[in-house]
Amino acid sequence: MFRKIPLRWWIIGLVTLGTILNYLARSTLSVAAPTLKTEFALTTEQYSWVVLAFQASYTVMQTVAGSVLDTLGTRLGFFVFALGWALSNMAHAFATGWMSLAAFRAMLGATEAAAIPAGTKTVAIWFPPRERPLATSLFQMGTSVGNMIAPPLVAFCILAWNWQAAFIVTGALSIAWAILWWFGYRDPGQHPRLSDAERALIEAGFADETSAKPATKADVLRSRSFWAIAVPRFLAEPAWQTFNFFIPLYLVAVWNLDLKSIAMWAWMPFLAADFGSLAAGLLPPWLMARGQSMLSSRKITMTLGALCMVGPACIGLATSPGMAIALFCVGGFAHQMLNGALITLCADVFDRRTVGTASGMAGTSAWVGGMLFTLLIGQSADVFGYNPLFVALAALDLLAAVVLWTLLRNPAGESPRDA
Repeated sequence: MFRKIPLRWWIIGLVTLGTILNYLARSTLSVAAPTLKTEFALTTEQYSWVVLAFQASYTVMQTVAGSVLDTLGTRLGFFVFALGWALSNMAHAFATGWMSLAAFRAMLGATEAAAIPAGTKTVAIWFPPRERPLATSLFQMGTSVGNMIAPPLVAFCILAWNWQAAFIVTGALSIAWAILWWFGYRDPGQHPRLSDAERALIEAGFADETSAKPATKADVLRSRSFWAIAVPRFLAEPAWQTFNFFIPLYLVAVWNLDLKSIAMWAWMPFLAADFGSLAAGLLPPWLMARGQSMLSSRKITMTLGALCMVGPACIGLATSPGMAIALFCVGGFAHQMLNGALITLCADVFDRRTVGTASGMAGTSAWVGGMLFTLLIGQSADVFGYNPLFVALAALDLLAAVVLWTLLRNPAGESPRDA
C-alpha cells in the first residue's frame, strides 16, 4: 500500500517530521518555564526578555534563511539549519540564569528560522498549484504536533531526570532528523526515485502557471501581493506566539496548575490546531470546485479562521481551566486555518527561484508582530492580567483579514481552471 503513495507526499512527510521536531525544540522552554522561573527566580518580565531574544534573532534570520535556502538549495540549507537548532537547543542545558538562557535562546531562534521557508520552498517545487494547500497544511500541522508533544515529553524528562535532560533529549531528536533529511531529500530534478509519470505531473502543474511572478528580491518587495501577505502575517502571528510561549504560564498564574496538570492540559490547543491546518488544506480545493478562483479560495479560508478567533477573545469569561483550554483550542484551530492560507499564498504568487526569500521576508514581518506583542505581554500581564491581551489578538486577526482582501486582488481573467 505504501509503495503506491507518490514520492512527493513522502517528501512532504519528511518536511512535516522536521517541522514537528523544530517546534518541539522551541516549545521545550515554554513547558519548562514554571520550573525555570523557580530555578532562576525569574520574573514574568525577565522571562519575556528570554522569549524576545528568540523572537528577535528568528525575526532577523527569517529573511536571511530564505535567501540562504534559495542560494544553497533546500537539501543543504535545511540540513545546516537543522543541525544548528539541534545543538542550540541542547546548549540550553548549560544555562545558569536568565541572561545565559536568553543567549542560547537567540542562537536557537537564528537557526530555527529556516523551517517554514524551507517547507514553503519544498511545496513550490514539488507540488502543482491545486495540491499546494493540502501539502502546506500537512507540514504546517507539524508546528502544532511539535507543540502538542512538548508538554508530556518535557514534563516526563523533568520529573524523571531534570530540566536539563528535556533540552538534551529534544535536541538529540533533531540531530537524528537532520541526518535523515540529508540522505532522504533531493530536488525533483535530481531525485533517483521520482518516476517519469510523477515528474511529468509536477512539470505540467508548473506549465499551468501562466501569470508573471516576481522573480527577484527587488521584484518581491515592489509587489503588492507580497505586502498583502506580509501585513496580515504581522497582525496574525502574535496569537500563535502567545499560545506557544505563554499558555503554561497563564495556567499557572490564573489557575494555579502544577507541572503534571500542565502536561495533561497544555497539548490540547495544538491538537485542535492540527485540525485547523487540515481545514486550510481541504477547504480551498472545495471552494475552487464550486467556482471560486485560487486566490479567492485562500482569502475565504483565511477570513473564516480570523472570525473563529472570537473564541479565545472570550477566555476572560472562563470559569474553569477546562473552559479556558477549550477556548484556546478554538484559537489554535482558527490560527492554523488562517495561517495555512497565508503561507500557501507565497507558493502561489512567487517564482520558485524566490519563494524561499519571499516566505522568509513575510516570516520576518510576522515575527516582528509577535515580538512586539510579547514585549507588551511582559510589560502588562502581571499588572492588568491576560484577558485584555486575548481580546486584542482577535481584533488583530480580523484586521488582518480586511488587509488581505484590500491588497490581494485576483489577476485579470483568473478562473478556477487557471489555478
